[in-house]
Amino acid sequence: MNFPHRLMRPMLAVLCTGCMAVATQAGAQGADHYPSKPITYVVPFAAGGTTDLLGRLIGQRLSQVLGQSVVVENRAGAGGNIGSDYVAKAPADGYTLLGGTISSHAINVSLYPKMPYDPIKNFQPIALIGTLPNVLVVNASSPWKSVQDVVAAAKAKPGTVNFGSSGNGTSQHLAAELFANMAGLRMTHVPYKGSSQAVQALLGNQVDLVFENSVAAMPMIQSGKFRALATTGAKRAAELPDVPTMAESGLNGYEIVSWQAIFAPAGTPKPIVDKLSTEIGKIIRQPDVRAKLASMGVEPSGAGPTELGNFQKSEVAKWANLIKVANIHLE
Repeated sequence: MNFPHRLMRPMLAVLCTGCMAVATQAGAQGADHYPSKPITYVVPFAAGGTTDLLGRLIGQRLSQVLGQSVVVENRAGAGGNIGSDYVAKAPADGYTLLGGTISSHAINVSLYPKMPYDPIKNFQPIALIGTLPNVLVVNASSPWKSVQDVVAAAKAKPGTVNFGSSGNGTSQHLAAELFANMAGLRMTHVPYKGSSQAVQALLGNQVDLVFENSVAAMPMIQSGKFRALATTGAKRAAELPDVPTMAESGLNGYEIVSWQAIFAPAGTPKPIVDKLSTEIGKIIRQPDVRAKLASMGVEPSGAGPTELGNFQKSEVAKWANLIKVANIHLE
């Protein structure tokens, strides 16, 4: 049957409206029955690190409230790029989540010459877990007692002082690079696949220092195996009140605060995003969870999709500028 052209546009408009209504209804119904199977929570770093520990904490609580198991899966490598790329290409159905970080979702896009994913376009923000400073730590057997001791040693023998990190492009890596740039030092970077490996390397004196997340560093500091020389935030860390900031240690203007968040593949239905965000926000507000996060040096947040998305965009711009000004690049 042939329709006059003047009737086609109104008919198409009605059809499109109907399709959108059906899609919206289907998405809402999907959220009502979500989740109906286990959820995979991908950690793009090795087991035992900050992102892994937080993923297991949030995942365990999320499993309780959703009634389905949340399985943490470690896909480490390339500063978080391998695991993040896996999630970017996963079905957008709410069954694959990612523990995203300042490195995987803000720094790497300006640091790596080629990225397998777009940290903004390929992901749907879910919730910001919290923020945390890094801590400049050395082995307890090290002769260095302050940041200035490190500066003196690095200047005396350029290139001989080495630092470990949880991977290229991570906040640990950038914290050390910014330190070297501001202090006029030349140090050697030794990247690992996660915080736990970097911590073990420092324990074994295979590297001289690490700018580690407070989550991974605190147990070693408290046990006396590591000596904390400085923290990277604008103010002293509550759990390390006697440890000066990098700015207080002679690097005026130095500040780096890491963050941890949860993302899903772009296109995940809004009802599912809202359900996840709401439940994760409730989990982060639980008194015992907040106390646990505080003991790890994490400032709890719980910000939802819109706030996290805006924050992430500002972080991408901030790090792009810093990397350019400080001339930080991967070899």
